[in-house]
Amino acid sequence: QVQLAESGGGLVQAGGSLRLSCAASGRTFTSYAMGWFRQAPGKEREFVAHITSSGTNAYYAYSVKGRFTISRDNARNTEYLQMNSLKPEDTAVYYCAARRQDSSASYSRIETYDYWGQGTQVTVSS
Repeated sequence: QVQLAESGGGLVQAGGSLRLSCAASGRTFTSYAMGWFRQAPGKEREFVAHITSSGTNAYYAYSVKGRFTISRDNARNTEYLQMNSLKPEDTAVYYCAARRQDSSASYSRIETYDYWGQGTQVTVSS
């Protein structure tokens, strides 16, 4: 069992930066690959980024590639999402997620993740 708690959301102007954190409970954090998803009002939840359990490999949605960076600190049981050059269209509730499957297959698919946080709101003003 893994419990996830996001933090770091807020209101920022376009072009600004935010860093989201996701703290995981439990002693098996290193067994899980991690991801970030987001959901804007009236839209479906979408993939943002994924990182393997060791932190060796990371994958991004096309819309955020080059602006967002996913990372993890296994000693602190924490995952991060550094978001730079934010745009109004990045406004959404951001969720972290964990999955036991550590291969790169289907990392963007919501149903492959086993645990989810409650989400943190990110609002980017124009």
